[in-house]
Amino acid sequence: MTLDALDPLIHVPARLRIVATLAALPDGDALSFTRLQDMIELTPGNLITHLRKLEDAGYVSTEKTGNGPASRTSVALTHRGRAALEAYTETLRGLLDGLETTGARTTTPRSAERSNADDGVIERAADSDARRLAS
Repeated sequence: MTLDALDPLIHVPARLRIVATLAALPDGDALSFTRLQDMIELTPGNLITHLRKLEDAGYVSTEKTGNGPASRTSVALTHRGRAALEAYTETLRGLLDGLETTGARTTTPRSAERSNADDGVIERAADSDARRLAS
């Protein structure tokens, strides 16, 4: 599996938080727009933009009831959205499991290797300076 297999629509952090928050609800339940906004800490404009993209893909549904100040918008995860999140998490788990089985998690990151190499250079330079001072 590759990163290309991850759903790019869900892979965006804000949309992943939206979908994951809605997936935590029982199937068929919805959250009000304001409650969802409070939970994931997005501005109304950002939330609307992300919800539109998810709704265009059929991952969420929105329902507006009432008019004016008494109106309320509810947001729910669709069956298609739940299936997309399950496929996304399965793919991500597969990628992470692949890291563990190849030993990638037990290897030293390149930045640490460079740091260790730099330490060796510093130690050799210090030894050389000490020898020069001693002679």
